[in-house]
Amino acid sequence: MNIYNTMTREKEELKVKNNKIKLFVCGPTVYDYSHIGHARTYISFDVIVRYLKHEGYSVFYLQNITDIDDKIIKRAKERGEDPLELSHRFEKEYLNDMKRLNVNNVNFYARATEHMDEIINQVQTLIDKGYAYDTESGVYFDVSAYEDFGKLSNRNLDDLQDNARVQTDSNKRDPKDFALWKKQGEEPYWESPWGNGRPGWHIEDTAITEAYFGPQYDVHGGGLDLIFPHHDAEIAQMEAASGKKPLVQYWMHTGFLNVRGEKMSKSLGNFITIKELLEMFSPEVYRFFVLSTHYRSPIDFSEEILKQAENSLNRIQNTGKNVLEKYGEDDLPAEDKVDVLSMVNEFKNEFFDAMNNDFNTPIALSSLFDFTHKLNKSLNDNAISKDSLKIILDTFEEVEDILGFSVVPVNDSSSDLSDELLTLITDVRQELRAKKEWDLADKIRDELASLDINLEDK
Repeated sequence: MNIYNTMTREKEELKVKNNKIKLFVCGPTVYDYSHIGHARTYISFDVIVRYLKHEGYSVFYLQNITDIDDKIIKRAKERGEDPLELSHRFEKEYLNDMKRLNVNNVNFYARATEHMDEIINQVQTLIDKGYAYDTESGVYFDVSAYEDFGKLSNRNLDDLQDNARVQTDSNKRDPKDFALWKKQGEEPYWESPWGNGRPGWHIEDTAITEAYFGPQYDVHGGGLDLIFPHHDAEIAQMEAASGKKPLVQYWMHTGFLNVRGEKMSKSLGNFITIKELLEMFSPEVYRFFVLSTHYRSPIDFSEEILKQAENSLNRIQNTGKNVLEKYGEDDLPAEDKVDVLSMVNEFKNEFFDAMNNDFNTPIALSSLFDFTHKLNKSLNDNAISKDSLKIILDTFEEVEDILGFSVVPVNDSSSDLSDELLTLITDVRQELRAKKEWDLADKIRDELASLDINLEDK
């Protein structure tokens, strides 16, 4: 299996000890509803983990939750809320969004506020080793003391600009130095050897990963926009504190998500939350849309493209539905009239070759399209035996487990209403219509439609 390593700018063979992988992906800062760019990253890594597990790797997937930050405090003041209550409310919304998107392979979500001891210990270690210094406003990392700073982003230290997330502070030795601990007397704050305050943005991640993985681990993921300064800062902090290199064996980054060719932002009016998205399209359609582009490539969002993805997914699922229905028929041939096993093997070879090549989901989906297209003709010709249909269904199930959306769709109505209840409802409506009580009959139909259950009078 080959994966692209952002650090080396090359594809490398994945090599880990005992097939065990420690994976960390930067989680959200929970001060608002999560947006579709977050969803793109977390769907991508969910599929990556699904495939690693399929291939026999044992993966521990850790994600942090930034539940205290300047943005959280500012938003809480605007709304007159307690910052931690606000962040934990939006954390709950985020986790609910992930559940709806079928992102379910994160083993543990680690809140920053629940790891203050680890954060303070790591800051103290950096001070003791001469990589950080204490000032009136806070503790800062001395960028000049770490010679490899910027090696992930490939930036020269002399060319670096001040970290945009930290306002220029006259207490800093150099504008490029970044905050490890911010002193403040206003709640919420935590006690520390340098005074009351809270952590900087970067230090929480390395303190959390060190607590669960130690000073070195296998894979670190996140969005492309986090390479500088966030991931560069993480490398500097942990390698300086531990004296061990490298912090991470493989760096993986997802590409940017744009909306109609422009960067998503509230000022442009093209900011879309996951919550808003799922009012327009199903979670499976968005997963399919995300996987139709390679995780490292930029992706352009528009309703038209989502509708195309919806149509494409429907075509695949219609084939899956046809296979399942055909499997339930009695008049199937005893032997195949076509070479089904060759078709299945050809598809699986193409699918797994694509996934082994840096998780190339667009090529994997293309092979699934070709496979379902070939199947349709054989299904129409009644050319496939029951045993081979079972092999096809098992293959579809394997694909579903990896990609996280259904190839063989389930009957949505059966999960909400039993057949008996549906029969009762239709019988009642027939009686109402017979009595010419049209308004009440229509009201029942409209209420069912709001549950995505459509009744047609014929």
